[in-house]
Amino acid sequence: MAETGFVLENARLATLADGFGAYGLVDEGAIAVSAGHIAWSGARDALPHAYADWSRFDLGGRLITPGLIDCHTHLVFGGDRAREFEMRLNGASYEEIARAGGGIMSSVTATRAASEDELFASGLRYADALIGEGVTTLEIKSGYGLDKQSEMKMLRAARRIGDARDITVKTSFLGAHALPPEFKDRADAYIEHLIEEVLPAVQMEGLADAVDGFCEGIAFTPGQIGRLFDKAKSLGLPVKLHAEQLSNLGGAALAASYGALSADHLEYLDADGIAAMAKSGTVAVLLPGAFYHLRETKLPPVAELREAGVPIAIATDANPGSSPTFSLLAIFNMAATLFRMTPEEALRGATAHAARALGLEDRGVIAPGKRADLAVWDIETPAEFSYRLGFNPLAGRLYEGKWDANSELGARFG
Repeated sequence: MAETGFVLENARLATLADGFGAYGLVDEGAIAVSAGHIAWSGARDALPHAYADWSRFDLGGRLITPGLIDCHTHLVFGGDRAREFEMRLNGASYEEIARAGGGIMSSVTATRAASEDELFASGLRYADALIGEGVTTLEIKSGYGLDKQSEMKMLRAARRIGDARDITVKTSFLGAHALPPEFKDRADAYIEHLIEEVLPAVQMEGLADAVDGFCEGIAFTPGQIGRLFDKAKSLGLPVKLHAEQLSNLGGAALAASYGALSADHLEYLDADGIAAMAKSGTVAVLLPGAFYHLRETKLPPVAELREAGVPIAIATDANPGSSPTFSLLAIFNMAATLFRMTPEEALRGATAHAARALGLEDRGVIAPGKRADLAVWDIETPAEFSYRLGFNPLAGRLYEGKWDANSELGARFG
């Protein structure tokens, strides 16, 4: 039986593929989709005859991009921290709040008290907001449980979000996020607890796709993170790291030495860390939402990362404390305005490079053989993503080649 599918035509394509100039842009483009994957893409007048009889969707000149990817979030949590936000506005620093027992620990208390169903329901609301902006792949971390039962509860809730919606959810075990109260002043013992008891249970149940940690003065040392990463590697799990957000402990270089998928935040990243990341291929995930909400002033070294050829991704860092940001489109504008990234860098950062930060090679660009995770936009140029703030131009979203009915074009074509 001959292969069948459909063709998206009369559209501009921001393929993000190499060798096609800025944005990999194809004017008057077309995409042939079959069995959830891209069979062909290119100029409309070059569409092969083999696709001539396939169903056609005329997109009226709209722009198509790969589906957006939010590669760093903490969407599953209990409670909120609006009061702490108010405290910061009155002069308290993030570190002062954390050392006083607030910050992450207030979310730990609320998360431990919440049921898995409650965590799933609240996380699903945030995921739906991202889906409504064209996101087709989403990373969700644990890290607000800090005990075996609660961490696994968070990861199960995250997995359920992926089951409940047409979106890929990749999970990261972030048990080394903060020191729980029952291990006060015993950080080494807590790391050993994670290594011997929690992480093996997480891996046995298949709840995590990667292992993350927070390498910082208010969290864990490079030596402690290294022990955790050794265990992760022994279990066949890739690693990533929150590094150089508040100070420079050499976390990025440490992560790179383990072949980490990504090192994230990076405001205090130095030349040695950049060189290590460039050598290992570790992606720099920049998080302007946290920079914005914490009113930071130390910018990540974007120009130096660019010059070294380190791939740069961007993400919401959606969480209840330092980045209560649940709009990836807003992050485009913040990346450009705060970090001086170009609009093309921002778009690649939420597609091709974000996919790489999650170890996913089957998405993030428009090219034959890639998944047909696509977003269709009522805009003319990709620069408009970074130009506007507070405006959602999504016209349609395809996940594995299927239209999302909750959109203008999905309702028409689905």
